[in-house]
Amino acid sequence: MIQDQPHNPLHGKTLEMILRQLVDQYGWEEMGRRIKIKCFLENPSVSSSLKFLRKTPWARKKVEKLYRAGTQPRGQSTRD
Repeated sequence: MIQDQPHNPLHGKTLEMILRQLVDQYGWEEMGRRIKIKCFLENPSVSSSLKFLRKTPWARKKVEKLYRAGTQPRGQSTRD
């Protein structure tokens, strides 16, 4: 049974959707500055970043945290 998650900004979003939105919002250079991982800093692409993020839970959590921070109403903090 699928639970309704109205307050979860990640609900219904794929990692690819999240990554593409962040790249559109910040660009690769700013993403690499905010999250220091090689796939954002050296010859970045969506496909190489997705491969890395799917294998690396700590990096995926940082990307999801950045996404949640960008979708939170002002004045609310994000939880890890």
